[in-house]
Amino acid sequence: MTSIFQRAMGAEFGRLHPKVQERLSVSLATGTACVATGVMSRIWHGGAYTVPFLYLGASRNILFPEQAADVPFTIENWPYLDRAGRETVSFTRTFELPHRRRRFDATMVFDPATARLVDYLGTHQHVAAELRLHASADGALLIRSAAQRFRVRRLDMPVPAVVTGQAQVREWYDDGADAFCIDVRVTNRQFGPLFGYHGTFSARYLNIEDVPVPTSVKPAREETRI
Repeated sequence: MTSIFQRAMGAEFGRLHPKVQERLSVSLATGTACVATGVMSRIWHGGAYTVPFLYLGASRNILFPEQAADVPFTIENWPYLDRAGRETVSFTRTFELPHRRRRFDATMVFDPATARLVDYLGTHQHVAAELRLHASADGALLIRSAAQRFRVRRLDMPVPAVVTGQAQVREWYDDGADAFCIDVRVTNRQFGPLFGYHGTFSARYLNIEDVPVPTSVKPAREETRI
């Protein structure tokens, strides 16, 4: 069985840079996890009006209000089965800001009905975003978030576009620098730029049979609806 990223991208997966393919091959089938470390050259947010929303998101490890340069960064991608029996891959990002540590948590599952990934955001997975993945002509991974849903207890409703943050991610491998590069931008169609960061990192791979999945990368609450 292939990784959830290969399933979502199909033949396009083969157009990615080999190093990006390796990073996205993290899965239960390969028995590998990826822990990457690096530096975000810049972390930024939009106008002052965005700050209260970013503070709200920070309470659930979804975005945060600080801005900084040259921030040490870690991203942990661990595959595991959630309580619904679905293969899940963590995207746990940790930013060592000058005066505090911030996290941006997400977990991804593959939806066989749509052949797309669903990204559950934050510690309690209250927001689920559909992701569209593509390979660029130069082998970079392009991710764009699409429809989002808000789920709490029995509530299951679409997030109105006026309050939706659309994520755009570009991840690529720079052969000259021998490093991965990433650029993340979250925007709102009405209010413009909300949050983002860019920088470089290197990756190492772990055998999940030798190193168990840390409980710290799993959400406090799991959403079983897809």
